[in-house]
Amino acid sequence: MKSSKINGRTTAKMDQGSIQQSRRGLLVFFIWLIPLTLLSYVLAINVSPVFGLLLMWAPGLSSILTRLMLREGFANISLRFGGILTLKTLPFVLLFPVVVGSLAYGFAWITGLVDYVHTSGSFIWALMGSVIYQMFAGTLFGVISSAGEELGWRGYMLTRLITAGVPKPILTSGLIWGAWHIPAILLGSYYSGQSLGLSIILFLITISSFNFVISHLRLSTGSIWPAILLHASWNAVIQDSFDLSTSGENAYLWTGESGILVALVMLFAVRVFSQRSQLMQHKI
Repeated sequence: MKSSKINGRTTAKMDQGSIQQSRRGLLVFFIWLIPLTLLSYVLAINVSPVFGLLLMWAPGLSSILTRLMLREGFANISLRFGGILTLKTLPFVLLFPVVVGSLAYGFAWITGLVDYVHTSGSFIWALMGSVIYQMFAGTLFGVISSAGEELGWRGYMLTRLITAGVPKPILTSGLIWGAWHIPAILLGSYYSGQSLGLSIILFLITISSFNFVISHLRLSTGSIWPAILLHASWNAVIQDSFDLSTSGENAYLWTGESGILVALVMLFAVRVFSQRSQLMQHKI
């Protein structure tokens, strides 16, 4: 009995120590993230858009500097490939943005809410060629930038929110990730529709929903690579294929990451994904 109490107290102290360490890590992470983000915006606006890459690497650099300062090490970044669990996610990683884009943008094109744009060839073949290219080549090149965000958001912040005991860590991480993009929306350089307020609300819905999916991939596989690849695939397929094939006065109202239709499809995707996750857990 005495031994049990001692072990219980020891475990409690270890848990409390882990909570405090995680909270300290989050504090230092944000202390680095804020100035690096501001610096990236200043350089991108006043010097060259090339510094947009530095902006995408601000979370990753912040996590690396935090790990170095607090001597946390790099073992729990989860850069290991993850074996069969990661391989099983690859079809989903490549096809998820295609399905979301087809449903949201396809409905907008067919109903005339926005216009479909292509330079040559038929509607179907032009779109298919663009999507297939972005699924593979675009995703591959996109890893360079998406890795910067994922090392910070899912490679550090998410896990620290969980171990720090923050309520609803996945939702919280999604809102933080979304808020980090808001300056770009306000500056009119990123999915800024006619109503900035509405654009921000819809964007937060979309990004929080996407974060739910990408976070569950990260946690269920124990590897950061599915998150990096899905982030790269999303940017390539949605931004460089579906967005570039869309025009019209209300394009950012109905489509894009701040569009009504994309937000609705993403909410539906979260519902389906969460039900499937619960079913798999039940079977296990």
